[in-house]
Amino acid sequence: MRHTMLIIPCWRQLFFISHILTSLVGVIISQPDFLYQVCSGSGNYTSNSIYKANLDSLLSSLASDTDIAYGFYNSSYGENSDRVNAIALCRGDVELHICRSCVNDSTAKLTQLCPNQKEAIGWYDNCMLRYSNRSISHNMEYLPAFYMWNQNNVSNVDQFNQSLRTLLDSLKGQAASGGSARKFATGNRTGPDFQTVYALVQCTPDLSDLQCINCLDEAAGDIPVCCNGKRGGRVVAASCNLRFEVNRFYNDTIIDAPSPPPIPTSPPLSPPPPPGKDSNTARTVIIIVVPTVIIFVLVIIGICIYLRKREQRKPTEEAEVFSEDMDEIRSVESLQYDFETVRVATDNFSDSNKLGQGGFGAVYKGRFSNGEEIAVKRLSRDSGQGEQEFKNEVMLVAKLQHRNLVRLLGFCLSGTERLLVYEFMPNSSLDHFIFDPLKRAHLDWDRRYKIIGGISRGLLYLHEDSRLRIIHRDLKTSNVLLDTEMNPKISDFGMARLFAPDETQGNTSRIVGTYGYMAPEYAMHGHFSIKSDVFSFGVLVLEIITGQRNNCFRNGENVEDLLSYAWKNWRDGTASNLIDSTLRAVSSSMGEIMRCIHIGLLCVQENEADRPTMASVVLMLSSFSLTLSVPSEPAFFMHSRDNPEMPLLREYDSGVTDSSQSKSISTSLSANQASITDLYPR
Repeated sequence: MRHTMLIIPCWRQLFFISHILTSLVGVIISQPDFLYQVCSGSGNYTSNSIYKANLDSLLSSLASDTDIAYGFYNSSYGENSDRVNAIALCRGDVELHICRSCVNDSTAKLTQLCPNQKEAIGWYDNCMLRYSNRSISHNMEYLPAFYMWNQNNVSNVDQFNQSLRTLLDSLKGQAASGGSARKFATGNRTGPDFQTVYALVQCTPDLSDLQCINCLDEAAGDIPVCCNGKRGGRVVAASCNLRFEVNRFYNDTIIDAPSPPPIPTSPPLSPPPPPGKDSNTARTVIIIVVPTVIIFVLVIIGICIYLRKREQRKPTEEAEVFSEDMDEIRSVESLQYDFETVRVATDNFSDSNKLGQGGFGAVYKGRFSNGEEIAVKRLSRDSGQGEQEFKNEVMLVAKLQHRNLVRLLGFCLSGTERLLVYEFMPNSSLDHFIFDPLKRAHLDWDRRYKIIGGISRGLLYLHEDSRLRIIHRDLKTSNVLLDTEMNPKISDFGMARLFAPDETQGNTSRIVGTYGYMAPEYAMHGHFSIKSDVFSFGVLVLEIITGQRNNCFRNGENVEDLLSYAWKNWRDGTASNLIDSTLRAVSSSMGEIMRCIHIGLLCVQENEADRPTMASVVLMLSSFSLTLSVPSEPAFFMHSRDNPEMPLLREYDSGVTDSSQSKSISTSLSANQASITDLYPR
C-alpha cells in the first residue's frame, strides 16, 4: 500500500547484517526510522541516574528474551520513582525471528530519539515499543495515536464504508476474546463492485475484553477523519491498532498456525495415564465429552432462538428498547454506587456544592475519599417524567465510550433517590464561555476550531460508530462540557433516542429539545433523524463563531435571528460580519473561519435531505481540498421571547392539523411546563 505519510524502505536484510556487525565489532549501526514516535514530557532523567540504568536493563532483557513465543513483552524493573515499565507488541502475523529483530531495533532507536524522556513510544510496521515511569499495563490508553492512508479512493464510498464497518465489528469481537497471549484478528468481506476489503485489528493482550473493544471502537471512529473513501488506511493507537486494504496485506501462514499456548500458571493436575491405558482413556473421554458438547450446542441454539424472538417483539414508542422494569438498571452492578458514599462526597448535597438547578433536579459537585472529583445529578423526587429519562440515560451512556462524550461513572438507586454520577468538568459548559463577553476572549480561534471538531467527532460516534445508532435530540451549548484542556464532551442523553443500525428516522408525539436548536421537521411534525442533530450542530457552529446566542443575535441596536442574519450576509457576500470581533484580527485563520460558516449553513438548510451527514462534516473540517456545495436557505421558525434557552417537552394530539400544532407550540411554553434539564454535570 502506498501511504501519504511516508514510504518505508526495505531494511530487513540490513537488520540482520547490522545485528551481526554490532555483535562482532561493537560498532553501533543506526536503526531504520519509526513510522511514528512520541517522546512524552512526563519527566526527564539524567545519563547517570538510576532510572537510566533500570531502563537499559529492562530494554536489554526485552530484546534478548527468547522465552516469549507470542510477540507480547510486558515487564518492569526497579522500585518506586525509578521503576520502569515497558510493553512491546509485535503484529500478530509476523514470524518470531522478525518480531524479535523488530523489538531489538526499537530498543536502540527509541532511546536514541528520546535520550532523556521517561516516557516514550515508537511504532515500526511490525512492532511497537513503549516505556514509562508510570503503570501502563492493563490500562487502555488511546493516545498517542496516528493515521496513515492510501492516496487512492474507492468508487462507491457509502457501500465500501458499510462493508468495512461490518467487517471491523466482527473482527473486534474476535480480537477481544483472545487470551493473555494474543488479541489479534484478520478477515475479509466483499464490498461494492465485488471488490474484497481486508482488515486487521489488534490490542495489547493485557487489556480486558471490554477495554479492547472500547479501544478498537475509538480507532474505528477515527476512520472517517483520516481515511474516508480511501482504498486503505491505518489507525494506530497506544493500546490497539487497525488496518484495512483492498489487497491482502497480512501473512495467512502465520495467522493460520496454532494459537500460542497460554502462560503456564501451575503444574498439571494429574499424571499421564499409565502404559497400555491410552485406548481406555480415549474411550472414556469420548463417552463424557460427546454428550456434553451436544447438550452445550442445544443450549446455545435455544438461547439464539430466544434472543431472536425477543428482538422481533416491537417495543412501544416511548419505551424504545429500554425495559420499564427498574431491575434492568440494578443488573449493572459494577456501575452502582452506595447512596451514603455519594451523600458524603457531596457534603449531604449542600448548597455550597450546588452547581445548578435544572428541570429534573439539581447538580452537585462532590469528591470521593480517594480525591476523585465528581458531578452528581440528583433527580427531583416529584418529577414524574424524570424516571424514564433517568433509565434512558443510564442504560445508554453506560454503553458509550468516546473522548468527546462525557463519561458516566455510575448511578445510585436508593428508595426515591435517583442519582447520576459523572466525571467532573472543571471548565463548566460551553455556554458559560462563548456567551460571556469577557470569557469568550480567552477562546481564540484554535480553541474554537478544536471544540467544533471535537463535537463533530462525538456526534459521528453516536450516529455511526457506536454499537447502536443514537440521536441526541438536545444538542446545545449548555450540553457541551469542557475539560481542563478545553476539550468538548457532549453530555445529557436523557432525551436521546436509540435506533437499530438499519434504522435512520422516527416519529414521535413527544417533542423534546430546546427552541433555536431544533430542526423544523422535528419541532413542527415530530419527525427526527440523524439530520436533526446535524441541524443543531450547525446552529452550534454559528454560535461559536459569532459568540452570540442563536435567537438573541445583536446587530448594533437590533436583535435578530442568527440564522436569518447569517444567511443574508452569506447571500450578500458579507459573511465576515458574523465573526466575533475578538477573532477578526487573526487574518491567518480567516479561511478556516469562513469555511466553518459555510459548513454551519449547510447543516441548517431547511430540507433535511440537503444537510450533510456528520461523517461528511468531519471530512469537510479536516480536508480543505474538498469542495463544498452551495447552501440553500436555512429554516426559520418561531422562538420564545421569555427565555431563548427555554427547553421544550410537549405531547400533542397527532390528529390536529399542522397549523394548529404550530399554534400549540407557541402557547405551550411556560416555566412550569419546561421539563428538560437545562444545566448538567460539570
